[in-house]
Order: sequence, then structure tokens, then C-alpha cells
Amino acid sequence: MLASEYIDCEISVIRSKRKSVSIEIKEGKLIVRAPLRMKDKEIDKFLELKKNWIEKHLIASAGRQKEIENLGKYTTEELKSFVSEAKRIIPERVKYYADKIGVDYNNITIRKQHKRWGSCSSQGNLNFNCLLVLMPEEVLDSVVVHELCHRKHMNHSQKFYAEVEKAFPEYKKWHKWLKENGELYLARLP
Repeated sequence: MLASEYIDCEISVIRSKRKSVSIEIKEGKLIVRAPLRMKDKEIDKFLELKKNWIEKHLIASAGRQKEIENLGKYTTEELKSFVSEAKRIIPERVKYYADKIGVDYNNITIRKQHKRWGSCSSQGNLNFNCLLVLMPEEVLDSVVVHELCHRKHMNHSQKFYAEVEKAFPEYKKWHKWLKENGELYLARLP
């Protein structure tokens, strides 16, 4: 088991065709993404170097988990209201940004999703999480722009992100907000 003597949490190592190591704390667990050929000893050394960062974020994650456990679930009536509001607001934002970006799209679907904020199919169908209506408007717009830019690039390449930032220059700021706060909203789904 990697780094067990100095990191007190569950550690998952995911190896793939990548060039560098990354770490992520999710639900009190440490996820290590490493290149296929990287040895356990090298990963262990990397984790030892990042020990302070890991400990700091494990503490924050534990606090976040407690906060999530204390939240109540959304009621059926609340969820219906969110879906209704999303069906009113999101198509307007999609049309606005589709015109700005210069793309077309097919159907827009609003869902109660536990993990995703949006998606775009190769046929141009767009799906959005109804909980986006609870977010700052800029967060909703950042998700709309992200999905619409997939109409030009069905990947997450540099060209894709250049297109996103051209249409929505504050994308990184609001994407970060969603990454830091989104799980509090998702955790309340029944």
C-alpha cells in the first residue's frame, strides 16, 4: 500500500497513458493518477513531497463531508420547481451563446443528475442539470458555453478551451467556483 506510513486515508492509484502525476482528494480519499510505467516507489516519493498539501486538503474534505451530511435533501416540489425554472432559463442562455459562438444545436433536455452539470452529444443534443438554476448566473453560463463549444470541438483540447474562453473570458473563475461548491448542491439530491 502506497504511502501508508504518512498518509492516513484510502489511496487509489489510476495508471494511464499520461506523462505526469496528479493527485486529487475526493470524499476523503486520495486519488493518484500516474503514468503506466511509473514505479510505486516513485509515486510514494511524490506523495511524500506533497504530504502537507494532502493533509491540508484531507482536513478540508472532512469538513466538507460533515457539511454535506448535515444538509437536507431537496423535496419533490423543490425539484419540480428547479426543473420548471431551468426549462424557462436555460434555452434562452443556450440561444444567446449559440448565436455568439456561431453553432447550432438540436434538443435541450433538463435532468436531475447526480454527477454531471451538462453534456453535448455528437448529434448536437444538449443536457443540463436542473440545479444550475441555483447557481450564480455566471456558473450556468459557463456550463452552457462549455457544452456549446463541443459543437466545434468534441474534446477538451487547447483549441476547445480557447473557444470557450473566447466566448466566456471568465470561464476559469466560474468553473473553479462550480468545482469547489457544486458537490454541496448535488449532495442534496434524493
